[in-house]
Amino acid sequence: MTPIAPRLYVDSADVDRVSRLLAAGVVYGVTTNPTILERGGRTAAEIPDLYARWVEEGAREVFFQTWGGDTASFLRNAEGIRALGDRVAVKVPATPDGFAAASALVRDGATVLVTAVYSVAQALAGAAIGARYLAPYLGRMRDAGVDGEVVIARMQEMCAGTDSNVLAASLRSAEDLVGLRRAGVPYFTAAPDVLDQVLFNPVSDASAAEFDAAMVRLGA
Repeated sequence: MTPIAPRLYVDSADVDRVSRLLAAGVVYGVTTNPTILERGGRTAAEIPDLYARWVEEGAREVFFQTWGGDTASFLRNAEGIRALGDRVAVKVPATPDGFAAASALVRDGATVLVTAVYSVAQALAGAAIGARYLAPYLGRMRDAGVDGEVVIARMQEMCAGTDSNVLAASLRSAEDLVGLRRAGVPYFTAAPDVLDQVLFNPVSDASAAEFDAAMVRLGA
């Protein structure tokens, strides 16, 4: 099977840092959830403006999470998210009511991410309903004493031959991305600080400075 090309997403509502990463062209899109929006000082009323801004800045997908706790509420609130535009994806929590809502949304043609997936069985259920993405939280798994890298690799195995794939979240270092990619995971979302780690290496910076100095000596 041909490996899926990796994608990076920025997991943040810090508009300035998100804008810089989108402008650099290094992230495919933006992921959020209610906690991230709150941490970024944003309100629910600002969601349409955030979507419009990020799409204008080059995001190919923008994720917002539906809410309400029961299937009917999840579906009702997902309507407003879907109305934002054709680059939006709806995040739905991996609860029994959430799976029911996610299944209905998939059948209606929505791009769906099942989020807060903590077991391989939940990943199997997400793939069975045809969710585009499954989001396990690596850092939180480790906090709970679980070997998250092994569990997430098994989740990706459950996606083999389906249209579903893992979009790994709660990544705390550049090495988290490398380890999960080696395990076959294709998609990653991380905070701006972690993405900075991915893009930076002091030796690379030193080499770039040497190249520039050489060009100055060459009379450029």
